[in-house]
Amino acid sequence: MQFITLNNDVKMPIIGLGTYSLTGKSGQSAMSEAIEVGYRLFDSAQMYHNQAELGAAIANAIKGGMKREDFFIQTKLLSANSEDAAKKSIEKSLKALNLDTIDSLLIHEPYAQSKAIYKAMESFYKQGILKSIGISNFGMRAYTEFVESCEIIPAINQCETHLLMQQKPLKEAMKSKKTLLQSWSPFIAGKGSILENPTLKSIAQNYNKTPAQVVLRFLIEQGIAVIPKTSKKHRMQENFNIFDFALNSQDKEILSGLDTNKSSFSWTNY
Repeated sequence: MQFITLNNDVKMPIIGLGTYSLTGKSGQSAMSEAIEVGYRLFDSAQMYHNQAELGAAIANAIKGGMKREDFFIQTKLLSANSEDAAKKSIEKSLKALNLDTIDSLLIHEPYAQSKAIYKAMESFYKQGILKSIGISNFGMRAYTEFVESCEIIPAINQCETHLLMQQKPLKEAMKSKKTLLQSWSPFIAGKGSILENPTLKSIAQNYNKTPAQVVLRFLIEQGIAVIPKTSKKHRMQENFNIFDFALNSQDKEILSGLDTNKSSFSWTNY
């Protein structure tokens, strides 16, 4: 496992499991399988309605001999009308996860009340209940404006990031603050069959790797954390097996050239 150090010196696995749509018994089972594979970072959200399942999977792993500190648990908050409401929302997530601390808590998107929500997060961070705090889906303009009001600079900004939208301007804007870019949907949720791209497939063949593995390797070599989502154990294993090769400079340049800097999702506002 490779780790990356956040701007507050907290270490986080550079790859984790995205848990969107992993709900109920089957979702919990998938999370437990991911633990068996070696995943230690899990990304959840209030919006996903699966924090209880994640908490149960972690609890079972701990009963089996693992330690709480073996895991990096990340979740995201929905909007709240005030700082006090946000504090109650954080407590709700802690209860759902059945945890005393959360390793990373993010605001799910740029809400109208994001600044008030973040104040609540800063308060819990100072108490040590939140080990790191950040944001999600904040484009360059939203990020630049938001950090002006932050006492604690966001450690993470989780955004749509993949070969066709590599977020180069945003990454550059966050560089001075050392806010980490974390990629959701690195395979574009199957849109446009990016994994069938002939250029990508050709490069993957040269390394005896799959297109998915090359995508993930390309991103982490740019210092971008990744949270690919899957419910299938063999895909978890495939996605996790990216630390035994490195891309050469020519291939990285070719893959970098696929960037269009355009979102593949209608609801984003970068």
